[in-house]
Amino acid sequence: MTVAWRRLDEPDFALLRGWLEQPHVARWWNHESTSEAVHRDFGPAARGEEPSEDFLALLDDRPVGLVQRCRLADYPEYRDDLAPIVDVPAGAMSIDYLIGEPAQTGHGLGTRMIASMVARTWPDHPEATCVVVPVVAANRVSWRALEKAGLRRVGQGPITPDNPADDPLHYVYRVDRPSTS
Repeated sequence: MTVAWRRLDEPDFALLRGWLEQPHVARWWNHESTSEAVHRDFGPAARGEEPSEDFLALLDDRPVGLVQRCRLADYPEYRDDLAPIVDVPAGAMSIDYLIGEPAQTGHGLGTRMIASMVARTWPDHPEATCVVVPVVAANRVSWRALEKAGLRRVGQGPITPDNPADDPLHYVYRVDRPSTS
């Protein structure tokens, strides 16, 4: 089944709130799920006021997950967290992702979502040189999905985790733009 995409919009926020409250999402995203928090944190991108991009992953036109994508140059603090651990070239992008529907976990959907969004990044962002993704080392499911999607581990080091319960150790994954030759 092919993953399709559409931009997250404000009418999707109730769905996103429900996903953020799911235990398998809340454990790693550790994001407030109140209506106010979702509007505050996702509204600017949905309205085009912020340079990040939020996409709903769709299977048969049904939303099942979310991918956030950004240029690291647009978020210097985020880029600066990565720079002591790995080279962050000009044009580097990053993604974050979640599968919202619990029944969809454990079946390879995360890998398909990651691979699909990475493949979409090259035509969407001709200036993109690579996709760099940090993941908490304890989140084995997430970093295994990155590996299965073709990203390779290029470094590890401390980054403040989203969830204060986690150790700061992160693995950093990268995939470079395919050569055109």
